[in-house]
Amino acid sequence: MLDLKGKVALVIGLGQSGDDGWGIGAACAVLFARQGAIIFGGNRTVSSTSKTRKKIEDEGGICTVVETDATDSASVKNLVDACLAKHNRIDILLTNVGQSQPGCPATMSETVWDSQMDLNLRSVYLACHHVLPVMESQQGGAIVCISSIAGMRYIGKPQIAYNTTKAALLQFIKATAVMYAHKKVRLNAVVPGLMDTPYTKNLAERYGRDYEEFRTARNAQVPMGQMGDAWDIAHSALFLVSDEAGYITGQKVVVDGGITGSTGRA
Repeated sequence: MLDLKGKVALVIGLGQSGDDGWGIGAACAVLFARQGAIIFGGNRTVSSTSKTRKKIEDEGGICTVVETDATDSASVKNLVDACLAKHNRIDILLTNVGQSQPGCPATMSETVWDSQMDLNLRSVYLACHHVLPVMESQQGGAIVCISSIAGMRYIGKPQIAYNTTKAALLQFIKATAVMYAHKKVRLNAVVPGLMDTPYTKNLAERYGRDYEEFRTARNAQVPMGQMGDAWDIAHSALFLVSDEAGYITGQKVVVDGGITGSTGRA
């Protein structure tokens, strides 16, 4: 089951924001490779992908990374073209580019709003814009985009642009999945809840919080008593890109320890 042998997986956003633990895109790339996929990655900086590439290669896998600005059409096209030149196809696309900046509509600057729209939403559009024609010509492919429960409910901190983009991403996936269903291209989303990744430390700093206090508070919000990690997301993504999920499209898989089903009260 979940065999990806011989499939080419284009993973956008597989770098690490720290060495402690694993980020979501990195974990997805490693897990896909363990199941036999050839990894071709795009990331803002190649240097931040060294841990991911080393892990894959040490385990006998194949991983190539190209410096990519996921918000720039020419850069994304270059990534797709480079993947096709090397491997002649793209069977899987995983997008994992995103960031949360604090602010409500009254306090967030227009510049921050626009940059959040580009990073969290335009990046997904551009990836699909350049990859969908490839998958259509191949008569098949699987796309998984990483969203967030922040696109489904308010989770305790003001991040209006992040909320908006992650909600929009879910509708983008649903509508596009219907458009491409007859072309044998599937699109789905994984929706992480509160996750403990290297990015969590950066998030605590961005919101002016002590990391340990921030981590304890987030654990307490989750009905299961603790945050998940990148591997929880990677296993869900692996299922969605596999042949076993061949009749699933336009859906979201929420991986959140029960938080979106809770009122927040014991």
